[in-house]
Amino acid sequence: MTAASYSRVLGANDAILLGVIGPGVRGRHVMSLFQQDSRVRVTALCDIYSYQLDKALELAPGAKTYRDHRKLLEHKELDIVLIATPDHWHAATTIDALNAGKDVYVEKPLTRKIEEGPEIVKAARVNRRVCQVGMQQRSGPHYIEAKRRFVDTGLLGKVTLARTWWYGNSYHTRRAPEFLQTKPSNLDWARFLGPLKWRDWDPQQYWNWRAYLDFGGGQVTDLFTHWIDVVHMFLKDEIPKSASAAGGVYHFKDGRTAPDTINVLLEYPSEFTATFEATLAPGVKGAAIEFVGTKGSLWISRSKYVFKAAEKGAEPVVVTPHYDQDFTIEHVRNFLQCVETRQRPNGDVLIGHRSAQASHLGNIAYVQKRRLEFDPIREVILPL
Repeated sequence: MTAASYSRVLGANDAILLGVIGPGVRGRHVMSLFQQDSRVRVTALCDIYSYQLDKALELAPGAKTYRDHRKLLEHKELDIVLIATPDHWHAATTIDALNAGKDVYVEKPLTRKIEEGPEIVKAARVNRRVCQVGMQQRSGPHYIEAKRRFVDTGLLGKVTLARTWWYGNSYHTRRAPEFLQTKPSNLDWARFLGPLKWRDWDPQQYWNWRAYLDFGGGQVTDLFTHWIDVVHMFLKDEIPKSASAAGGVYHFKDGRTAPDTINVLLEYPSEFTATFEATLAPGVKGAAIEFVGTKGSLWISRSKYVFKAAEKGAEPVVVTPHYDQDFTIEHVRNFLQCVETRQRPNGDVLIGHRSAQASHLGNIAYVQKRRLEFDPIREVILPL
């Protein structure tokens, strides 16, 4: 199906046929949000582990199942694709889906490697596809409100520092269950590895792949990607000019290659710095962003925001939104609306590329143990 012939998802009452690549815990959750729209029908599922397919079929009985995403994309009853695979599969599955004429909702980070981003953006643009990246804060009502009230009006003044942190994210410390110590016969380990070099079955690398830099970028691309995207959204500057980082595996000596403690510092052309501080040490939890400006500060998390003017004695403005459910539903609704209108979504593929790119620069600086200079025009790391 070409972009020119695309006509299935136009009417407000038309059925929208969804395929899901990677219906694990997160994939099934987002799939269930899609299913809240009465037009959406899940017709195809793809995973390398039959257990995940069986769990997804409980939510989507009758859907066809596949082990290879390329076979899913040949499925005739398919309009849109949700991709929730591990990060190392994002580029291939997304590009293949876009080239197959499907609109795509892909979980963040968009990429595992910094060079993958431009190719995905190109595939979306050439094929005239809607591609939403799971940067759901872009659709979060209280993020939009805080930006409008305090950033767009100038009440923050000139922002010189955006400080972000995410402590104690236990998802990065998960231990593989006993039943995975021997590889299940219905799990295709070779397909899971995909483009990566071969290694024998390792239950921990399968179960907690975020802890290994082969599969993803650890806390930086999993967590900082969300926060740096909010910084980009609020301050309208998306490409750093330098990056540095420090950290290491200081506590969890379990074979992981992604640091359990990390600090990232990015500098932007419009003269502000953005930082990320994270640790998996169990002594502290919490995640938020603080924008520091010449006229005040704005603290924001997924549950509230606080603005405090710089004037002595100023009373803080505290707003706690009340969501009936995960506001990712707003991001899904925005995607479905754009599938119908052919507009670019809130978390457009280029936005997803920029947030992943900034995060990758932090990880590259960490791995290379040096400050990187980045050309924001050509988007290349400058040689030493």
